[in-house]
Amino acid sequence: MFGKVASDVLGISDVGKVIQPQDYDKVDADDYVMHEDNEKIFFLIKSKSDEYCFTNKALIHVDGTSAASKKRTLRRFDYRNNKFSLVELETAGTMDRDVEIKFKMGENIHSIDVHKQHLEELKDLYKALLKIAEITRDNDTYIGYARQSLETACSTLNNSRSNERKLSDEFKEINEAAYTWLVETKDKYSVKDFGYVFERYINN
Repeated sequence: MFGKVASDVLGISDVGKVIQPQDYDKVDADDYVMHEDNEKIFFLIKSKSDEYCFTNKALIHVDGTSAASKKRTLRRFDYRNNKFSLVELETAGTMDRDVEIKFKMGENIHSIDVHKQHLEELKDLYKALLKIAEITRDNDTYIGYARQSLETACSTLNNSRSNERKLSDEFKEINEAAYTWLVETKDKYSVKDFGYVFERYINN
């Protein structure tokens, strides 16, 4: 308890605060947002040593070794390849000064302490991350169904009684159609841009 109070007094606390949109251009993470490709910041948490920048396409983590060091490591987690799971929001107790949002992205676990004055804003982020997790989970199911359908089609072809030449032509035709269909299905259900989700839940 004394340690936390001392950290606050000395100004070296690593509890984050939510940065408002008008100040996004004042943080380090903004330099790594791909504005040229229509990437946009929707939520940003900054502590003394770290920044967690949620854009429509990725989480950008500017990772500091400590509050006293200027050394930073940049990590980018695209939503398409790093699916959200285990999203949790831990609210503050009577004596606590911070709340905590936790989630897993791919194999990486994140736990972010934020000052409890930002709880209402974190509730919005929590709902957005839950929705993205639900969408990607459902889309993975649809892609799985598509693959099963393709396997069924291939199995049917293998059991065909057509002569060898006709079978070769049929295989080529079905293979090309299946490839096109599978690519289109993956493009449809493998979402890169979740801006529409953040726009729905983040109330800046």
